[in-house]
Amino acid sequence: MGDPILFIPGLLCTETLFSKQIVAFADRPIMVANHREHDSIAAIAESILAEAPERFSLIALSMGGYVAMEIMRKAPERVSKLALMNTNARADREEQSERRRFLIEMTRKRGFKKVPHLLYPGFVHEQREEDEGLRAIVVDMANDTGPEAFIRQQTALINRIDSRPSLGDIRCPTLVVVGEGDRLTPVPVSEEIHAHIPGSELVIVEGSGHLSPLEEPDRVTRVLRDFLNQA
Repeated sequence: MGDPILFIPGLLCTETLFSKQIVAFADRPIMVANHREHDSIAAIAESILAEAPERFSLIALSMGGYVAMEIMRKAPERVSKLALMNTNARADREEQSERRRFLIEMTRKRGFKKVPHLLYPGFVHEQREEDEGLRAIVVDMANDTGPEAFIRQQTALINRIDSRPSLGDIRCPTLVVVGEGDRLTPVPVSEEIHAHIPGSELVIVEGSGHLSPLEEPDRVTRVLRDFLNQA
């Protein structure tokens, strides 16, 4: 049995995002982080570290990746292996922040019901935009997260820092994964992370968008298993 695995999902995602991987790695202790209670990346990271095992492998997607990079700044000695999936080391661009503020105001004034449907196309590969089964999973995760947590998460994303200056300090084995058709954090964004982390490995998942563990679960599970089993 290897180290425990700590999963950190993305924006509006729950443990369902990693459901296939959780089953595949059931021989290890598993924790799925709560990233819904705070409105800053630093506070989310602190709360996760307070609950996490003393040492663990860290697998994080998108917003979870931003939190993972903060964990690597705060407690790098506690992370044995790191997988950064479909994420971005840069701070929010102004146009991204404006979009987030629009969605926050929409949620406050008109409700949350339409928000998951507005976000869904960007979450998946263009070939899956009409996949109603996948859409239902994404909407269910969003509804389970809820509007108040969504506002906190968006606030945290708006105010996140640029993590690129600290990536070179990461010394544990690191895997960078990105969907070939990821439109939110495209391949060059992951290539940049890979270039900044010494000795890291980059895997591009064909046929996947931003939610690679859901879109290509078998391929992603194999990649993660190979990485976690490396000596």
